[in-house]
Amino acid sequence: MEVVPLESDTEVATLAADTIEAAVRTRPDAVLGLATGSTPLLTYRELIRRHHAGTGPSYARVWCFTLDEYVGLPPGHPGSYRATIARELTDPLGIPAERVRGPDPTEAHLASAGERYEAELKAAGGVEVQLLGIGSDGHLAFNEPGSSLGSLTRIKTLAEQTRQDNARFFGSSDEVPRHVLTQGLGTILRARHLLLLATGPGKAHALAAAVEGPLSATCPASVLQLHPHATVLVDPAAAQGLERRAHYREVYDAKPAWQGL
Repeated sequence: MEVVPLESDTEVATLAADTIEAAVRTRPDAVLGLATGSTPLLTYRELIRRHHAGTGPSYARVWCFTLDEYVGLPPGHPGSYRATIARELTDPLGIPAERVRGPDPTEAHLASAGERYEAELKAAGGVEVQLLGIGSDGHLAFNEPGSSLGSLTRIKTLAEQTRQDNARFFGSSDEVPRHVLTQGLGTILRARHLLLLATGPGKAHALAAAVEGPLSATCPASVLQLHPHATVLVDPAAAQGLERRAHYREVYDAKPAWQGL
């Protein structure tokens, strides 16, 4: 795992955007794994800014797979992750809607939704870069504490803390669905490059547990320790709990220029 302490959330977004663009330039039909929530928004805005300025790559052949989806929202609900990712990234980048995939939350197909999404991911050739955030309790996607480290896409019940954290996207926590479909930790680990973004003081405790604590289902994000190519980009507020943050920065500064992330 490579941990990169940066000077601001803007630097986090810039380096994350660089990494995603590099993957698309190398492989124009790359499969990108997309996260929702507040943390990736600056990265998405930077990618859109570059695209509109004409400096970004073409995304016409890219495939996108979301990490998760709420269960029980009416079709087209603006709080659904399919609608959110279209609004915040894929529509502005000109990625055709049919090339953006997510777990199917319709009630009639719910029992087989996880298995079908796993098959779609494999048929697409796997995710090249998976963008990730970390929850205040260490959850990854919607894999709450206690989730199996080898879990696959499935339906999960949200912890009350997670519903409260996500209430800002709805009218109140009571309006946040209780169930979701989420990629499992084992599913996420199949991506070739995991790119975790952590910003703000509310992520400091969970990030320290994930990066420097033991590998444990108590902190699902600690599963990144098992991945051969995991990168963590972190701003000063989120890095304040890292005991080795000076070492991480020293190592990053000494990297050969050609190596990248």
